[in-house]
Amino acid sequence: MSAATAPPLRRGLLGRTTVKAVVGLSVLYTLLPVVWLVLAATKDRDALISSDLFSGATSFTQNLKDLFAMDGGLYGQWYVNSLLYAVLGAAVGALVSVACGYAFDKYRFRHKEKLFGLVLAAVMVPQTVLALPLYLIASETGLVNTFWAVFVPVLFNPFGVYLGRIFSQGYVPNEVLEAARVDGAGELATYLRVALRMLGPGVVTVFLFQLTGIWNNFFLPMVMLSDQKLYPVSLGLYQWSSAATTSPEYYPVVIMGSLLAVLPLILAFVLLQRFWRSGLTAGAVK
Repeated sequence: MSAATAPPLRRGLLGRTTVKAVVGLSVLYTLLPVVWLVLAATKDRDALISSDLFSGATSFTQNLKDLFAMDGGLYGQWYVNSLLYAVLGAAVGALVSVACGYAFDKYRFRHKEKLFGLVLAAVMVPQTVLALPLYLIASETGLVNTFWAVFVPVLFNPFGVYLGRIFSQGYVPNEVLEAARVDGAGELATYLRVALRMLGPGVVTVFLFQLTGIWNNFFLPMVMLSDQKLYPVSLGLYQWSSAATTSPEYYPVVIMGSLLAVLPLILAFVLLQRFWRSGLTAGAVK
């Protein structure tokens, strides 16, 4: 009997089994690198070189101490830099993106749709393509090898503007804005006191996307920065990983540093997942 002529109950069970199998394989594929990272972070250099992760003495505490002592404690500085670049940059960038999306949705101005089309076109441009033009601009303005050379470019995200418009359409009724204007509120007050509160889930969603992108940003800091004290974690660990080919003592600290590097993203998604889910649902419904 073919699948087309099978009883509906049997086809339903087969479909659910297939979906569960695919989901299980996807979860396994996602978790395996994390499990390996956790195991590797507990081993010393000899165990890592010999790939002996399931036996031998554990060195988690020692690896943690070595991580923050290596090269004069550079990792701590890199971690602080990444938090500034990512958390502060994502917060400001999310507010800017949502405000721009709100303006595209609620206001009428000349060539609005054409300008929004340019925003959508910019979404398709890889960030690595923009690194060299941004470097030339930063060089002309004297910002190369400064905090601002990495921080300013990440504040503007075309995809965040697109999401901001979608959230504005789904969350902010025009009638509410008109009522606020009738009550005497100006445009800025209407946005800050009324619209922005309704756009909370949208701001959180854009923030999480921005946070992930900025935290994992690598090419732009590599182009812009030469001072190690300004490096983010991603660039610093890459430098240590390259040095590990000739200096094996870097292997344990690179693994431990990589493990600590994923913690802020996990923490952010766990704490903000309620707002993130509601924001994605609103965008999907719209």
